[in-house]
Amino acid sequence: MSADIYRDVNGVFVGKHFPEDAVLSVMAYQPQPGDIFIVSYPKCGTTWMQHIVYNILMDGSPPLNKLDPVFRMPFLELQGADAARHGLKPGALKTHLPFDKHPYSEDAKYIYITRNPFDCCVSFYHHTKHFPMYHFQDGTFDEFLDMFLARKVDFGDYFEHLLSWYDHKDDANVLFLTYEDLKKDTRSWLHRIADFLGEDYGSKLRGDDGLVEKVLKMVSLEGMKKTVDANFKSTPGADVSPEEMEKVPPELQKGLQNLRNFLAKPMTGDFVRKGVVGDWKNHFSRDQLLRIKKYIDDNTKGTDVMNLWKDMVIE
Repeated sequence: MSADIYRDVNGVFVGKHFPEDAVLSVMAYQPQPGDIFIVSYPKCGTTWMQHIVYNILMDGSPPLNKLDPVFRMPFLELQGADAARHGLKPGALKTHLPFDKHPYSEDAKYIYITRNPFDCCVSFYHHTKHFPMYHFQDGTFDEFLDMFLARKVDFGDYFEHLLSWYDHKDDANVLFLTYEDLKKDTRSWLHRIADFLGEDYGSKLRGDDGLVEKVLKMVSLEGMKKTVDANFKSTPGADVSPEEMEKVPPELQKGLQNLRNFLAKPMTGDFVRKGVVGDWKNHFSRDQLLRIKKYIDDNTKGTDVMNLWKDMVIE
């Protein structure tokens, strides 16, 4: 399946639904002062973080239409670097690139979110199974685990990606966190994320308990299911009038079409599935657990990266 579905783009293993010119344009992009990037390996909390940042920036107000988040929070590997140059402000830029392939500037900000490899693998399996472009609708978890361990999934190897950013977790312009910590204390992290985005955003939240509650409701599992799932089961811009579509700047039209092509066959399951920590226990057999534990041991020698999940009980 890999040869038909995936390809290498300048050292990054991605599905062919990611246009090569878009991916290359992101790698070549020169970040502008004030750019905010939301980065992760796939299925580690990127969409949740996008939702959190969007609601902090927009005071918890829902989008006026489905094009607003598309242009305010673009997925650069699909929409290309023009979406960064000409997108709506304030906004943030989503990517899945490892550090060595990522556009970097000390004048930009980077939020990197990671998730334990067990839950990441399970979530990635359901993602691949339910998006038609992967042709994996009849695939088993065991088959996907083989792909995951062999680095033959979107954006390649989990640990190469994680470790590339883990080395920069203490950089002044990087906010590094785990999905598990965000899940455990969303309220506290909401304040930390707002402070990282800018002093004005942090001060606004601390001075308005009503706004905090509003944002927390919007980014809850229930709030996410109402908005995010709908976005992945319809064509971007479906609720926008032809007159509004005509107003889309020329620089953003190609990226929008890439996104529309991506969702030409909408996903069959829920994008926001369970949103829990520990669902891996419902999927891994004893043999599968031994295989992924060996993969972890082989790829984390000489690092303390698994201390991010030192409280996890793995039997």
